[in-house]
Amino acid sequence: MPFRGERYRATDRLSALIAPPYDVISPEQRGRYAAWDSHNIVHVMLPEAMAHEDRYARAAALLAAWRARGVLVTDAEPSVCVLAQEYQPPDGPARTRLGVFAAVAAEPYEAGRVKPHEKTHAGPKADRLALLRATRTNLESIFLIAPDADGALAAELVGIAKTAPTARAELDGVRVRVWVVGGEVASRIAHLASRSPLYIADGHHRYETAVAYAQENPAGDRVLALLVSARDQGLTILPTHRMIFGPGRDPLTLLDRWARFFEVGSLPPRVDPVAGLAAIGARGTACLMALPNGQHLTLVLKANAPLDAVPGLPPSPAVRALDVAVFEELVVKEILLLDTSTPTLTYTPDAREALLAVRKGAATCAVLLNAPKVEQVFAVADAGEAMPQKSTYFIPKVPSGLVLRPLV
Repeated sequence: MPFRGERYRATDRLSALIAPPYDVISPEQRGRYAAWDSHNIVHVMLPEAMAHEDRYARAAALLAAWRARGVLVTDAEPSVCVLAQEYQPPDGPARTRLGVFAAVAAEPYEAGRVKPHEKTHAGPKADRLALLRATRTNLESIFLIAPDADGALAAELVGIAKTAPTARAELDGVRVRVWVVGGEVASRIAHLASRSPLYIADGHHRYETAVAYAQENPAGDRVLALLVSARDQGLTILPTHRMIFGPGRDPLTLLDRWARFFEVGSLPPRVDPVAGLAAIGARGTACLMALPNGQHLTLVLKANAPLDAVPGLPPSPAVRALDVAVFEELVVKEILLLDTSTPTLTYTPDAREALLAVRKGAATCAVLLNAPKVEQVFAVADAGEAMPQKSTYFIPKVPSGLVLRPLV
């Protein structure tokens, strides 16, 4: 639904005031954003405090001071905020993703109106709940996908994006445009976005935190969310590739075992690995394994693969349809168990980074995956299941600080 949001008054320097979501900001990056401007959103979103000072109280005090000095201004009427992000995917032409900030009911998953696809951890939720209690403000949004079967929401946002924006900014190479929309148009957009259940793309911890807060404070029963149509042409999910670091692991010793489940092959030397992976992915569940000797193995799941014989693989058809679930269990875990030494498993959405790490000899191997489809995310959520850790990486990340939502 529309809401009365808070925005930075200084729209001419908005680029220096916004930041990515809290959970993708390293300490070094936090310092960089904080140095841009004393009012950058990270100062309250990721508060730092002096010794013996409560960091959450520090955030609340900063926010109150910004309000008192007019750094933030409140919308005169309930509105929604349309967002356009123009970005460059790792492989392919530039895209623009459109979405709309609105206030979404914060209610338990059992209600069936907001659906998750991953499990959460207690630590991040405790941190975000402490900050929410102190500031009583949605400092950043969650990211939801609306199925939008007829494309009406997407079409509405495309129409708005053809008009002059309210504000412009740029964040880490992504160009941002914002439109503040009120009245009947805002109500129509909110209706179009809420015609069916919504699916969490990013922000599971923040959503569950909002639900916990609403149970403590029934008047604060909504959460700031960016809603993007599943029909939006700029909606992009990247895969999360696996890099394995650790001596004593030769994946080639597993070929006989893998032959039971996969058609095993290799890419010709001159074939680009990323393009080659996409091509074999068109045949079905597939991955590419980069080895230090320059070889690029390909594994394609056999139609009659005995997946029921794999105890760690959930029985859910929605989960078994995920490339990441199959290769996490049958390939990545098998490589990790090849030696008793403690390995390191890291993740990256950048296939070139993974390939370079192997080529330089830093990584033992890399397992490259194709991205899951939005429909697969929906299927897992509808089945009440969870995707494996690090299954999706939606780009671009939703900027924090474009609009805040005070709670009652």
